Amino acid sequence: MMTVKISRNAAKILKLELDKLENEGKKLRVYVTHSHGDHAHYGMGIDDPTDKDIVVSTDKDIDVILEKDNKFLDGIRIDYFYVPEEGFAITNPSQGNHGDH
Repeated sequence: MMTVKISRNAAKILKLELDKLENEGKKLRVYVTHSHGDHAHYGMGIDDPTDKDIVVSTDKDIDVILEKDNKFLDGIRIDYFYVPEEGFAITNPSQGNHGDH
């Protein structure tokens, strides 16, 4: 079973986005923009799942679309930081990616 963790700050911002009228019925998708060696870089969007995907529920009442069987997506953590700059950060502690660069 694939897992996703979303911090409180991130969930707050994501819910605002997902509650918009044009996003009704859609879900959050996290995807790998590119991977090298043992870690990946991630992107996010609002999307509909396909048959290549799995939808993972989180404890923040946000469902996340992930590509099935992509090890870089299993165990990701979505944070939202206000400093040093405002924005989302996606890391995967289970893959040894601690967002160190």
